[in-house]
Amino acid sequence: MAESRSSAAKPAALAELSTRLASAPHRPLFLAGTIAVLLSMAWWAVELTWMRFGLAGWPQPSIPPGWAHAMLIQYGLFPLFMFGFLLTTFPRWLGRPDLPWTRYVPVAGCVFGGYVLANVGLLDLPWLLKLGVAVMLAGYLIGVWTLAGVLRASVAERKGHARSCLAALTLGCLGLVVFLAYLFGAPADCALLAIKLGTYGLLLPIYFTVMHRMLPFFSGNVVAGYKVIRPDWSMPVVWVLLLAHLLLEWRGALGWLWLADVPLALVFAWHALTWQPWKAMRPGVLAVLHLAFAWLPVAFVLYAVQDVVYASSGHLVLGRAPLHALGIGFFGSMLVAMVTRVTQGHSGRPLQMGKVAWLCFGLLQVVALLRIRAELGGDVYLWLVIAAYGWLLAFLPWVLRSAWIYLTPRADGKPG
Repeated sequence: MAESRSSAAKPAALAELSTRLASAPHRPLFLAGTIAVLLSMAWWAVELTWMRFGLAGWPQPSIPPGWAHAMLIQYGLFPLFMFGFLLTTFPRWLGRPDLPWTRYVPVAGCVFGGYVLANVGLLDLPWLLKLGVAVMLAGYLIGVWTLAGVLRASVAERKGHARSCLAALTLGCLGLVVFLAYLFGAPADCALLAIKLGTYGLLLPIYFTVMHRMLPFFSGNVVAGYKVIRPDWSMPVVWVLLLAHLLLEWRGALGWLWLADVPLALVFAWHALTWQPWKAMRPGVLAVLHLAFAWLPVAFVLYAVQDVVYASSGHLVLGRAPLHALGIGFFGSMLVAMVTRVTQGHSGRPLQMGKVAWLCFGLLQVVALLRIRAELGGDVYLWLVIAAYGWLLAFLPWVLRSAWIYLTPRADGKPG
């Protein structure tokens, strides 16, 4: 009898867990994202260890490892969180009802399922890599179609932020299509285009758009006398400059990149200062958003320096330091800041950073500096290995805590 009751309890518990995960878009997608945070960098850390120290029998991907690293982080890791956020906030931005689980669970299943398949495909299984990218693309298409439907049905007056995010996700679909073509034999230029689209057409436009809408709003809700500044001109300007950077870098016109990057550095610095971070250092969950955003102008100042030196002397300085100031410093830090805020708020907990989130955020700043240091000479691959394992160390406690929250009921007993 006891064994029978135990057997019946297991399916009931699994059904309850499935229902809980499907109760809000952020739960399945953020949970998948936390797994990806460790999975992507675990593979890359071992790959770098193989490059620096050698690992007998470690299988190599059928494509250049650096391209695999760039594609799966840009199109797999970060977008899991972005879809989780946008599938939650799009209806609220646009005055529409929350989406049913049937609209976001397929996105989570395809994007994450394809991401996992593609990662396994890196172990010298090219057919599985192709299948994984194709399944990821299906998830993107479902997500874009769903968000486009919300936008079409909306009668809200201000739709600029929603349109900008949707345009970036559409470019993300294009990037996956182009990369899939490369996997099936198209020229290597297709892979390079897909990587550039991931950075400057997908991630950066969405990150900037969300901050353009949310950072002044969050600050204004907390800081007494705070003046909310959200200029209409800056998103179109940033879009034009990012697309210019994308095309110039893809076509190898490095001597002209300063025409895009110098203005971008100025625009991002203007926003960072105009949003008055010195007034928003309390509470911590607001402060980290401003601190994370500060990496964006820093990254483009580094890009601008690199561009001007190259245009004037033909020497390429700083290597990938600007890219990783952007990727780890801005994208990584903002991921911790924004996801922590959403996780706390949507789980019925106080809007506080907490010790685990602070530890992750602080260590990640060190990791960003280590990765930049790797470009300055010496034993480069040793510095890369240290930075990769540093990422895993920084994120592990945060991932474990976040995953536990997504798998358990809200602290306040409310649904969602």
